Amino acid sequence: MSYTYQYPRPAITVDAIVTAERNGEQWVLLIRRKAYPFEGKWALPGGFVNMDETLAESCQRELEEETALTGVVLKQFYTFDAVDRDPRARTISVVFTGQIPEPVPVKGGDDALEAEWFPIISLPEMAFDHREIIQKFVMEII
Repeated sequence: MSYTYQYPRPAITVDAIVTAERNGEQWVLLIRRKAYPFEGKWALPGGFVNMDETLAESCQRELEEETALTGVVLKQFYTFDAVDRDPRARTISVVFTGQIPEPVPVKGGDDALEAEWFPIISLPEMAFDHREIIQKFVMEII
């Protein structure tokens, strides 16, 4: 199916904040980006929504493709819509959250060089607005 519109349209993405507890501390799952933009920087697992899937389905798919993590119950958290959040195009991200009991082994895949757990209070250099997304999550949820 082809889509033609008179006016430009924003792209829709999803991102997953997956947390776990280790030694009384909250950890968050991140991926290292393989490609432009922000190649080599850390980010939340996520990506563009396909035309034939819901936001939740897209988030589950991206989480599995980029980290090999499955079976996480995800709940919609917040929509981030700053005009300049992605240098490629006008992009709106719907962020989902999920929690598992403890960090489990993960493996980078698809467009992620690697996947790793980080203490949520000690984040590496992040891509896009993902540090601010995590900060909002910490302020409102944790």
